[in-house]
Amino acid sequence: MTMSVPFSILRVAGLLFVMLATVSAAWTQTGPPAPLTMQEVVSLARAKNPTLLAAQQTLLSVKAQEIQAGLRANPYLTGVGEDVTLSATNPAAPYSYSVQVSRLFERGQKRRWRLDSARSTTDQTRDQYALQEQQTILLVKQAFTTMLLAKATLKLAQDNLKDFHHELDINKTRYDTGDIGKLDYERLELQLAQFETDETNAELNSKQSSYQLQTLIGFERVSDTFDIAGDILPPPLTLTMNELEQRALAARPDYKAAQDAIRVADANVKLAYANGTTDPTLEGEYDRVGTYNSAGFNISIPLRIFDRNQGNKETSKYLAQAGRFSEIAARAQVYSDVDQAWAGYAAAKTLSDRYNGHYLDVAKDVLSIAQFAYERGGLALLDYLNALQDDRTTTLNALNAYAQTWMAIHQLSFATATEVTP
Repeated sequence: MTMSVPFSILRVAGLLFVMLATVSAAWTQTGPPAPLTMQEVVSLARAKNPTLLAAQQTLLSVKAQEIQAGLRANPYLTGVGEDVTLSATNPAAPYSYSVQVSRLFERGQKRRWRLDSARSTTDQTRDQYALQEQQTILLVKQAFTTMLLAKATLKLAQDNLKDFHHELDINKTRYDTGDIGKLDYERLELQLAQFETDETNAELNSKQSSYQLQTLIGFERVSDTFDIAGDILPPPLTLTMNELEQRALAARPDYKAAQDAIRVADANVKLAYANGTTDPTLEGEYDRVGTYNSAGFNISIPLRIFDRNQGNKETSKYLAQAGRFSEIAARAQVYSDVDQAWAGYAAAKTLSDRYNGHYLDVAKDVLSIAQFAYERGGLALLDYLNALQDDRTTTLNALNAYAQTWMAIHQLSFATATEVTP
């Protein structure tokens, strides 16, 4: 018995098969995310770091106090009714109604100085937020460099392990043919454990540095597919120390915050003196007693004989003077930070250039000569292993020197609150 399948069903099945094939191909083509550059990582941290996001909300809450500082005193409305159950024609106790409206009038420009103080406080908080952001970005850049170093170290360990496997295969052939003894071959084989250990440790460091960077960026869960791209070889800087100092004075948020603190203190001095002035209260009143209407007014002026806000005036003046000393200290700290960061960069760059311009080439040349001589029986195994160790150590030292130079560049950027790389 044969069954016929309707053509429409076959057509639908064909379309579903094509759709599934297309989705499968698209899924196959979707690989890991593209590696991120340092600039992209920094931008992500600014947008996603939860600590910075919390600080942004704190800044907004401080700015909202400007609204509160600008508010004027509310008027008061008072209503009074007496003997309202008695007849209006009873002359002995007529009912009466009274309505009063009063308002306090501030003198001494209190509202102006409150606003000035609140706005200066907002500026100070904004600069403090900028400093917190700058500190976070420094941590992100340092973590980026650490991960970049870990990736380079892992690549070096993998290459060394691959090359040594090849070398071990060659010497296995020499051992099988009797060209080298068992002791030499087994010592070479033991050296393999060091290269395998280097690779394992490098893999661990690479993962841990990746996780640390992802956490600083603001990722809730870390991923093993996260990757970065950058040059481990640091660039030369074209700026002088004096130029960096001027940049720092113009851009450092902590120095700006110290200047803002002076403006806050000055505004508080003016507000303290304004709070020592007398504020009158003016009241208007309407009365109805029985069938009679009347209106009147009242003015209340405190007699500030004893309390003229003397203590707050003196306190605000001393705080303002303290703020000026703090600004001087902040300025000196700017010079000190830039000079120390510059000294660190100069030392790290000198060491980095030595490895990049001389020692790496020497180590590679020594290893190449030692390997050639050992494979032809012209060099002892111990000398060859020493050359192998020297090359490995020199290359690792060079990578660390590059990373330290990058760290010094990041510290210079932090000390000047600008990007110092070309």
